[in-house]
Formats: sequence, structure tokens, C-alpha cells
Amino acid sequence: MCLAEPICFNNLFYVHIDTIFHACEMRSTNISDVRLEPDFLYPLENVTIAQGRDAMFTCVVNNLGGYRVSGDSATARVAWIKADTKAILAIHEHVITNNARLSVTHNDYNTWTLNIRGVKREDRGQYMCQVNTDPMKMQTAFLEVVIPPDIIYEETSGDMMVPEGGSAKLVCKARGYPPPKIVWRREDGGDIISRGGPQGKTKVTSIEGEVVNLTKVTRSEMGAYLCIAANGVPPSVSKRIMLHVHFHPLVQVPNQLVGAPTGTDVTLQCHVEASPKAINYWTRENGEMIISNDKYQMSEINSSAYSVQMRLIVRNIQRSDLGGYKCISKNSIGDAEGNIRLYEMELPHRKSRDEDERSNSLEETNDVRSSLQGPLREGGPREDAGFFGGAPPTAASTRTVPHTIFLISAVVYAA
Repeated sequence: MCLAEPICFNNLFYVHIDTIFHACEMRSTNISDVRLEPDFLYPLENVTIAQGRDAMFTCVVNNLGGYRVSGDSATARVAWIKADTKAILAIHEHVITNNARLSVTHNDYNTWTLNIRGVKREDRGQYMCQVNTDPMKMQTAFLEVVIPPDIIYEETSGDMMVPEGGSAKLVCKARGYPPPKIVWRREDGGDIISRGGPQGKTKVTSIEGEVVNLTKVTRSEMGAYLCIAANGVPPSVSKRIMLHVHFHPLVQVPNQLVGAPTGTDVTLQCHVEASPKAINYWTRENGEMIISNDKYQMSEINSSAYSVQMRLIVRNIQRSDLGGYKCISKNSIGDAEGNIRLYEMELPHRKSRDEDERSNSLEETNDVRSSLQGPLREGGPREDAGFFGGAPPTAASTRTVPHTIFLISAVVYAA
């Protein structure tokens, strides 16, 4: 039996008689055994976070207050440990590791939170929330650090130039976690042509992989190719690679013979394909270069990355403007020309309005005179002459002659 009640002060026990200290200590131990042991209220959750953002683990422990570790006068504490490296990060609210990005907060009841600011790739791993009970209690969670894709420019192809019929190898490398997937597309939405495979020539809108091999390249494959890297972590990234295909100029003339009346304007046209970009100009057939002025107007309309339409407008055509014209295209690989001949086109003569009226009036008068010529001749009608080209006139028609004569006289008078 304990002869006197111990006085507890600051976790230390004082008794009136030294001989009963041991008995009182045993009594105190029995009281603590009755208390509930600490326990985790919720499991520790795994965290996936993008590099550079903030991550946190929350550990909720019930019945921790007042619990003392067996054989120790100190109460139980919550500690944070990096499990894969066995490094103690923090105990209670005190950070142990030398990492300014780590901090621990406690809500003064049962919740402890480990905060990691500006997560880095090396922060990835297993984290442990531990309570130093006997035996020890703990729970773990994994921190996954993902990294958005990034193009490795020093290992990726730049703009390139190949001759028509040659080969091109496009390479694109990217880093990130998880490892990014590379997809190739044409910027204009056109097909990527693959040759030499088991299926021969194939056309696809996209190709997956770091490398694209183009063989027997044609001018239609010239343009911008996009290397797109994605790994599910936004944002996706891309690089634009320009493929230039070089070939000597090609000139096509839609109309080699053009006719136009003098005094009018006419347009001459040539279609040019060339790469690299060519110098285009017009000359007369004698080699005289044409320049833009009041007489000539030159223009170029781009049809694609390598084709243009040359136009020459010749104003107020005169006879001196007739003859041959040349459209010439030159680049660093070669040159080409097209020939157009301009000739005069005569329009049919058109009568004036007065001429038309006089002609019509004269024709009407002649028609009337010719129709009445037979009955008005002296000696009567001829037996073989018909009225209006038909049968001989009847008595009724003969009686109308005096009236008809009056009409003719009126017409002549009016004239």
C-alpha cells in the first residue's frame, strides 16, 4: 500500500518517503496502461505532383496526447522519415534535415502535415509518418514527381535542305517524366510519304517515333514538319522543322498564242516552280528587258512554297507591241523560260446608228416599189408577171391601184 500520494510536477514524481517511491511508480505505470494507444485515423495518401509545384502529406493520429513511451518519461511523438534513404526529416514540428523547402505544421490536436515546396525530381520516393510507440507504428505513401516534356534542341534536327530525289532524316529528342511520346505531323495537314518499306509507298497523316526517314523526296514534300512531344503532363511542346527541296526552275505557259485588238489591254501569264526562290522577269523576243511603267504592269502571285504565277499586263496595245514575249526564271541551280506571241485580233466592222436607219428605210422603199412595179407599167400587166411574185392580179387588186399610187407618192414626197 502506498502511504502517501505522490505529487506530479513537470512529469517528475516527488514522494514524502523514499521507501515508497517504487510502489508509487508501479501505480503510475498501471494507470498509463489503461489509456488508449495512438492510432492512425486515415491512411497516408500517395501524391503525384509536377516538378516545381508544392506537395504535402497529412498524417492524422488519435490518442497521442499523454501517451508515454514505455521506460521513458517523454510522451510519444510523430516523426517524418524519407523511407528509401532512412533520413529523419522532422520530429513533431521541428525539421531535422537541412532542407529549407521542408516544413511541418500541427493543428494542436491530431493532424501533422509535411510540406515540400518547389518539388524537385530528387524528392521522389517513399515517405513515412511514424509514431514512436512500443512497438513502433507507421504508415507510408509515395511521392511521384512528374516532369512536363521538353525538347532537347541540341539533339533535334534543324531546318534542312535536300536536292529533289534525295533523302532526309528528321530527328526529334525530348526529356520528361514519364518519358514523352514523339509524334510527327505536317504543318499544312498534308500527308507524310514513306517509301522503301515492306508496303512500298504509303501516305500517313502522322508518324510516331523519334526519327522520320524520307527517301526520294519530291517538291510536294517541301514544307514545315512538326515534332510534338507529350507525356500526359501539360503542356505538350513542339518544334517546327522546315524541309527545303531544291530543284531547277520549271516554266509552264497556259497560252502561248494570245490575240487582242489594238487599243485594248491584254494579260500574259506564266506559271513558275523553283526552289530556292528564283528571280523572275519578262523580256521582248529581242532580249529587251521589260520594266514596270505606264505601258507594262508586272506582278507575281504565290501559289505555294515553291510556285508563283507571273503576270504581265500590256496596256493600250499598238502595232509596235505585237510580237514575242519571254518569261524567264533563274535560281542558283538553273534557269528556264517560256515564250508567248501576241498578235492583233481584228473585230468585225459595226455600222453606226444613222447608217442602220438609212439602210432600213431604203430597203423598205425598194420592197414597196418592187412589189408594185408590174401593175404600174403602161400597157397593163405581163401575162407571166405575178402579183408579189405570185398569181396575176385580180380585178379587186387592179381597182386599188390609184390608192396605191397615192401611197407611193407620199413616201417619195416624204423622202
